[in-house]
Amino acid sequence: MPYITVESGVLSDTQKEELIKRLTEISSEIMKIPQEFFVTTIKEVPDKNFGFGGKTIDKVKAEYMQTHNKQL
Repeated sequence: MPYITVESGVLSDTQKEELIKRLTEISSEIMKIPQEFFVTTIKEVPDKNFGFGGKTIDKVKAEYMQTHNKQL
């Protein structure tokens, strides 16, 4: 049984459903294994619980939005 795991920030239910569906479809196609054999999990990590460049993701997003006048 192939096992797909994704670690990401917080996602909406719709995003999770789409991610699971599409990852399973493409993996099944590439690996030539029926979709029914795939297991997929999503591990959500709050933006304050991970970072890069010495900053938490929530701070990186805030700086990006301020610099680019955008919303994420």
